[in-house]
Amino acid sequence: MQLKVTNSPFTEEQAELLNRLVPTLTESQIQWLSGYLTFYRGGSAASLVEAPAQTALAVPAAQPAAEAVAAVQVPREATILFGSQTGNSQRLAGRLADKLKAQGLDVTLSAMSKYKTNNLKKAGHLFIVASTHGEGDPPDNALTFHEFLLGKRAPKLDEVKFSVLALGDTSYEFFCKTGQDFDKRLEELGAQRIVDRVDCDVDFEEAASAWIASVANALSAAAAATPTAASATAAAPATAEASIESEYSRSNPFKAEVLDNLNLNGRGSDRETRHLELSLEGSGLTYAPGDCVGVYAQNEPALVTAIIDELKWNAEEQVAAGKAGETATLREALLHHYEITVLTKPLLEKAAAFTGNGKLQELVKPESKEELKAYMNGRDLLDLIQDFGPWSLKASDLVGLLRKLPPRLYSIASSYNAHPDEVHLTIRKVQYESNGRTRSGVCSVHVSERLEPGDTLPIFIQQNPNFKPPVNPETPVIMIGPGTGVAPFRAFLEDREEQGADGKTWLFYGDRHFVTDFLYQTDWQRMLNDGVLTNLDVAFSRDTAEKVYVQDRMIEKSSELYQWLEEGAHVYICGDEKHMAHDVHGALLSIIEKQGGKNAEQAAAYLSGLQEQGRYQRDVY
Repeated sequence: MQLKVTNSPFTEEQAELLNRLVPTLTESQIQWLSGYLTFYRGGSAASLVEAPAQTALAVPAAQPAAEAVAAVQVPREATILFGSQTGNSQRLAGRLADKLKAQGLDVTLSAMSKYKTNNLKKAGHLFIVASTHGEGDPPDNALTFHEFLLGKRAPKLDEVKFSVLALGDTSYEFFCKTGQDFDKRLEELGAQRIVDRVDCDVDFEEAASAWIASVANALSAAAAATPTAASATAAAPATAEASIESEYSRSNPFKAEVLDNLNLNGRGSDRETRHLELSLEGSGLTYAPGDCVGVYAQNEPALVTAIIDELKWNAEEQVAAGKAGETATLREALLHHYEITVLTKPLLEKAAAFTGNGKLQELVKPESKEELKAYMNGRDLLDLIQDFGPWSLKASDLVGLLRKLPPRLYSIASSYNAHPDEVHLTIRKVQYESNGRTRSGVCSVHVSERLEPGDTLPIFIQQNPNFKPPVNPETPVIMIGPGTGVAPFRAFLEDREEQGADGKTWLFYGDRHFVTDFLYQTDWQRMLNDGVLTNLDVAFSRDTAEKVYVQDRMIEKSSELYQWLEEGAHVYICGDEKHMAHDVHGALLSIIEKQGGKNAEQAAAYLSGLQEQGRYQRDVY
């Protein structure tokens, strides 16, 4: 916009100078200048050329002291709350916090479980970043806040302005439900939405970055309209951009060399579980117990070929792939860049525009919700193409419909202190029959069938601050991890061994057969002998007439387990959420109720208290 002399108090020469200057300014320069002008009174302020950002806003002597104090002491406030299971929401909340601090806001950043809800009415600006876990459930560290906000005790929030970033997965029925719950409820409580909610799929970086920018811009606009706020903005040094991230990340993965790839299951097992050792040499990447590795695997070549052949396309045709503006051959794009093994409702709705097949048109109608859900279960892109042709799709159309191939996250099974410049993973091969074809897990089959020592695998480290061993090495630790869920506990115990930790440790492990499926058996035996592991209880469900699981072993040891809890033990669960974690949670409630002489409500409160204290943590999937 050009400044016109006819509708401004400036001379023609001044207007010309401003029109030449303003379009060249960066956002931070505009914020700085806004604060400078707020404080400027005549010619007594420091010059624009001489004054550094931290000192240019010194209040001139001519300004009344009371007015100066008022200008400086009216901070803009923002509260950022995150609900996060694997750390993605927490990381994004941290990015927003850094950006708003750089704009001069007084920022409170907190996990929902740590936030004092009586401060909610005073939040000013409230920003929520929340993932949806399982079938529409809040993450563990958002449970109590979610219950409070949606309950009768939630206060009116007429003075609060808010926005919500929701993370989810469109392959699940209740996509982003937790974030949607928060967004709807805040509006009901009278809070004013300043930026529309953004719902992110598994490929969330671009959408999340846009939301963060929108929030920052909205607050910048508010600051420009409020002189005292503008002064606070300009006075704060722009430090957010100085925060340093690793060279290798989710958007720039490190190509880790495979050092070893071993099958942990014995001969005759009906399972195949890979112990994968990767080199981090030269990457600068480190990790802590409880963290995860994100793996960018390769789709099955045979499936890619079948899709291309079915549509009679040229595998060497160039299509969009990778970052904006980049291309690859159609074959490379489907191998490395796009998800082809999972069907989602948005995919089918968009695909319906490229076929005259009435069956697909009917399937995506709202009244066919259950039929659509049943169809998508266990089917992939090849099924869609075969079932609803003929298609008017071009290769460029197809890749425009597909979402990016998401990384697979695996709990780290090693201690960096014990294995410098290495990271170990425990990956069980997933392969099953469905709708007349063999279906393969993208990463697990890539690792088990097509990855050899010397090959490379694109990876990144994802910190998981919500699944960490106790800081005090003397604190007792109870670990429950059947099958591949035992992976992080190998890391926990290796790290404690390196530290020389004295605290008691107790591992509950389960699988199908003792002889063929006892993962890391020699490690546990060595740790028992060396005193690193105090107790080991195992359950092999197929070795006895009546199936026995880890929760059964826990019940058998109820008295001792409860005593450990009373001594301050931390409890960790890793593995399947729908069955194992649910059953283990129930076993813990039963133990607390019976051994502690409590009723059901008191036992639930006891376990919730452990969770709020960080003494009950879960890494479930």
